[in-house]
Formats: sequence, structure tokens, C-alpha cells
Amino acid sequence: QVHLVESGGGLVQAGGSLRLSCAASGRAFSTSAMAWFRQAPGKEREFVAAIPWSGSSTYYAASVKGRFTISRDNTKIPVYLQMNSLKPEDTAVYYCAAALTPYLIDYTTTGQYAYWGLGTQVTVSS
Repeated sequence: QVHLVESGGGLVQAGGSLRLSCAASGRAFSTSAMAWFRQAPGKEREFVAAIPWSGSSTYYAASVKGRFTISRDNTKIPVYLQMNSLKPEDTAVYYCAAALTPYLIDYTTTGQYAYWGLGTQVTVSS
């Protein structure tokens, strides 16, 4: 079985930082495009950031660009999300996702990803 497990979520004050990690088991994801999505209560799941297998490029939602950084370590945990200058509107459950291919034409849609974690809660207080 394939598992993606997110960690690093929690409660933080506005302006603070958190670092999310995504661990994988059951399949090597070193050649998969990876991404982070988030879902706030009553809203649809939305794209946050993505990175192809090479790590040579990164993609961000406009709402997080300049504050969040996605990176990957293909030797162990496949993907991280460093979140700085957090805002209350960043409050959501954050999900790690893995594609079946090294690159994607569109990194921003949920349908491009075959594997999902169960999510980690991030709460930013004002």
C-alpha cells in the first residue's frame, strides 16, 4: 500500500512560521511530481505549491507566493512546505499529493495527483 503522511501542522500566531513535511511509504516518490493543497472549512480544496521530480522549478498559488517555499529531498521525505508570514486566511487542512509522472502540464488541479495524505491542520490566530 502507498501512504503519504503529513506532519508539522499546529497553532501559530499571525506572522509566525511552520514547516510541513510529507513522508512516504510503500512506493518511491523520487520520480513523482509532488504538491501541497489546502482546504478550509466550507471551501473547496485549493492548490498551494508544487514541484516536479527534478526540483528544478516550483509553482505557487498567488496567495502564498513570496511567503511559502516548497522543496524536496529525494533520499527520504519527499517534500516540505516552509510557511512564513502566516495569515489567519492560511488556516486550513494541508494535504500532500503525489503524481504518477515526473512532470505535469497543470500542477494546480487535484485530478492530476494519484496519491493523497490525510492532511495536517494549520491554524493561524490573529
